[in-house]
Amino acid sequence: MHQNTVLKTVESQPVLSLNMRNLNDLFSGFAIGDFAVLYGSNSVQSLASLLCVRAQLPPQLGGLGSNVVFIDGGNTFRLYQVARLARLHQLDPKRTLERIYLSRAFTAYQMTVLVLEKLKETVKLYNAKLAIISDIAGFFLDKDVPEYEARRVYSQVTAYLSNFAKENKIALIATYPPHKETKRNSFLQAVTCGKANVVISLNQSKYEREFILEKHPRHILGTADLPSETLTLEHFIKA
Repeated sequence: MHQNTVLKTVESQPVLSLNMRNLNDLFSGFAIGDFAVLYGSNSVQSLASLLCVRAQLPPQLGGLGSNVVFIDGGNTFRLYQVARLARLHQLDPKRTLERIYLSRAFTAYQMTVLVLEKLKETVKLYNAKLAIISDIAGFFLDKDVPEYEARRVYSQVTAYLSNFAKENKIALIATYPPHKETKRNSFLQAVTCGKANVVISLNQSKYEREFILEKHPRHILGTADLPSETLTLEHFIKA
């Protein structure tokens, strides 16, 4: 008697890769369900531009084949940088920008509303698999926002985001660029990193750049040098 064996192929989830030399062995990319925080140098904003473009590539090229929702918390969206990166990826710049759905906040209150009340419907409306929240804590550091109120509301925002990516089947990435060192800043940064399941810091000195994977549920943590001599890196990382 012969028994037929049926082999079922399990489809792997797409991963949004950075496609940078020296990084692939350390960090394969952002997966659906990840809530990631990028902090450290101002290069995190350039990395956000790169991800806006690479998310639109097909999965076989390390993208998500997806539209992007971008919540701009500090007027950080870099239109010309995104257009340049689109050309480098052989994408039409105009079409690439049209697939990035941008919302700008100008106060902590507006940021809170965009996240807690608008993000879910916006992601669904535009069928986005990537959402970026740029300078997530900036407005909560405003001295006009009372300390207690800033801590309380920001904790609500990050708690909401900690489950959002998994529940809504997207990759969610928040950037936390440098701010003045204060007790409030230290608290908000710690809260953000505590709620995220992926934490990446970018350190930049005069002569070198480092990519540090500080927290990840699946990868071994570590550090990788970012080689400054490559054109790709200069365009993608340099602020």
